[in-house]
Amino acid sequence: MMDEQRDWATPPRVLAVDDEPVVCESIRRVLTEEGYEVVTTTDPRQAIELLRRDGLDLLLLDIKMPEMDGLEVLRIARDVSPETEVLIVTGYATIETAVEAIKLGAFDYLEKPVSPPALLVATARALERRTLVNLTRRLRSELETRHRIGNVVCSSARMREVMRAVTRVAPTNSTVLLVGETGTGKEVIARAIHYNSSRKDGPFVVADCSSLSESLLESELFGHVRGAFTGAVRDRRGLAETARGGTLFLDEIATISPQVQGSLLRLLQEHEIRPVGSDRAVSVDVRLVAATNRDLTELIREGVFREDLYYRLSVFTIRLPPLRERREEIPLLAHHFVASFSEEFGKPIEAITPSAMAYLEGRDWPGNVRELRHAIERAVLLAERATIDLSSLTTDIDGSNGRDEVPDDAEGLARIKQELRARAVDEVERKFVLKALERAGWNVSQAARDVGMARPNLHAMMRKHGIRGSSGDGGPDEDAEPGAAAT
Repeated sequence: MMDEQRDWATPPRVLAVDDEPVVCESIRRVLTEEGYEVVTTTDPRQAIELLRRDGLDLLLLDIKMPEMDGLEVLRIARDVSPETEVLIVTGYATIETAVEAIKLGAFDYLEKPVSPPALLVATARALERRTLVNLTRRLRSELETRHRIGNVVCSSARMREVMRAVTRVAPTNSTVLLVGETGTGKEVIARAIHYNSSRKDGPFVVADCSSLSESLLESELFGHVRGAFTGAVRDRRGLAETARGGTLFLDEIATISPQVQGSLLRLLQEHEIRPVGSDRAVSVDVRLVAATNRDLTELIREGVFREDLYYRLSVFTIRLPPLRERREEIPLLAHHFVASFSEEFGKPIEAITPSAMAYLEGRDWPGNVRELRHAIERAVLLAERATIDLSSLTTDIDGSNGRDEVPDDAEGLARIKQELRARAVDEVERKFVLKALERAGWNVSQAARDVGMARPNLHAMMRKHGIRGSSGDGGPDEDAEPGAAAT
């Protein structure tokens, strides 16, 4: 079997098997001139031994041979060297047999007599597929071994340091503060802390502090009693009680009001809460993990965040680097998302083309891992072949069609124009929401006020574009069920 770690700067190795020496020599001459390392034989059994002993990148195989049928050689080759791509070389009378060979795993077939250009194109395509499939297999193997820690996919030195910090702090009950730009994966890290702790069998509850007003957030976190305010028709437990015995993840902690900050400080100091409208304290055993994309020390200087709460929250601080500072992880993350969405959508995507990967690695990704995930999700949906190519990615990110589709009639023209308008509007809407939220420090209420939009309408637009992205996005209804917001 071939060594997957072989230096790919060396020439690809090709084996040509044909009972006609002149055909073998012709193939050898054409491919050698293009830099391939070519071995030829007229003996099928020798070919099998070469595959078994050396492993090869590509097998050019004749179908009709007197000593052994090409299909039999193909079946054996699949067993002894499964990573070798196979091109069938056949005469017109055996096209049906060539199709059968493709069903057995051959990449393609060439009809005799084979022209040099056709041979070179088919060889290049077969070897490109082999490289892509092997790269995907290797990356998926890495995902299942050293690069996957819980649900965290990482390979860079900086993210490995983050995971070492997670390993150190997870077994404790210490409060953790996660600091990083939006989309860097703070919630994923929070979950890794929870599921690697002694509380892993308890609940992991997410509170999006930016999605509710002050009064509703206090009720959401600490609960309320019947009659506490208009609309409070029954007692309701807060998220802190819901998380009892587990972990409460406070996302966008920088947005909470001074009043809620005081109640949160009581929870950290006394391990108790007081539901809104109640004079009774409730003991709560819960671990807190908080996240922010803002500098809390700057907010302390501005007088909008309590210094004593900051020191309670930042017992153990983990800083997550943006994706642009760990670009080496983009291929690993991209293949991880492709595998995930391929399974979810039932689309057998095998690989990402080199040009598409270069495009992904060249972007700055201001939305970080979340933006990359969103791009791959749409690319998988748009992919029309077994690979993610540049057109599906540029359609996703730039809002362009990615294909020079020219309609045949007026109905087709109207359809394409409608699709392009919809994509353009969607992209403008998405950028509009992101800009508004970034400008407001991801405070949804403030962003809605800044742009002159009703807050529920801004929330609806966020959900449409997956920016906050889950059923627990929060909303104006105080009784909305809590859930996990994207971090």
